[in-house]
Amino acid sequence: MFHHFHDDRVHSRAQGSINKDDLNNIIKFIGKDNILDADIFLDKIKTKKIKNNNLCLTFDDGIKSQFDIALPVLEDHKIKSFFFISTSVFDGNPDYLEIFRYFRVNFFKNVNEFYNTFYQEIGKDLLFFFKDKNELIKSKKIKFPFYSIEDIKFRLVRDILLNKKEYQEIMFSMFKKKNFDYEKISKKHHFNRNDLIKLDNLGHIIGLHSHSHPTLLEDYNYKEQKEEYTKCQSIISKILDKPKNQINSMSHPCGSYNEDTLEILKGLGIDLGFKCVMTVEKEKGMKKINNSFLEIARTDHTEILKKMKG
Repeated sequence: MFHHFHDDRVHSRAQGSINKDDLNNIIKFIGKDNILDADIFLDKIKTKKIKNNNLCLTFDDGIKSQFDIALPVLEDHKIKSFFFISTSVFDGNPDYLEIFRYFRVNFFKNVNEFYNTFYQEIGKDLLFFFKDKNELIKSKKIKFPFYSIEDIKFRLVRDILLNKKEYQEIMFSMFKKKNFDYEKISKKHHFNRNDLIKLDNLGHIIGLHSHSHPTLLEDYNYKEQKEEYTKCQSIISKILDKPKNQINSMSHPCGSYNEDTLEILKGLGIDLGFKCVMTVEKEKGMKKINNSFLEIARTDHTEILKKMKG
């Protein structure tokens, strides 16, 4: 599972980002012969011929650095991958999740300085909140080892303590104080229609990642979730000029889903779905890591880098 890339020119370094050499080294470490092209991986899922050692490469969120930096590496290795796209950017109402991320890693000395500034903007004593969520923080660290404790604390404040409107208002207030032109960055930060068409023409697979990328989609009701995925599938279908039933793979944004989500995805003809962790989530009724064809486990690239370093 990949997200962010840097080249120290157009695309600056960010928390967790890697460069083209890192991606090359990861592919060499895994072994190209062990990596299946996306269409082959999907076919093995559909025909129930998938094996435990079969793997593929996936890219979430439609971030422009993936197109500029990762894609040439994939083409050099002749590897076809999955790209999972949130589509609100294509109807002129982009989700700001990635812009918020860009802001916190480019306008502060480090991410912890951002967190402290963000908490000051909230204007509340968060000690009790963090104490109350201590066990949840521990469980999240096990589930998401690639996040620091401070990363997890921030996400709990963002997703549980605040609602989406409150979170965005705080971020926009911080933008103003830093004179950050977020609209200008937004246009350069995400895939455009031609990027999707080129990826598809090259043989990569474009899949769903919801429309507006909620951080806790499982809190949405059935109707709201269905709208998220129906709209996403429809927009990708129109851009690629393909029938909707050919847009049949997805990944769960932030790993958030429930039984309603799985039922909706089956109804949309989705044959393959990826989660973002390598654990058995007992709270979701799982009995194994790859619990269903819509819950295929992924490991973050940072975990591969750790293994490479021994």
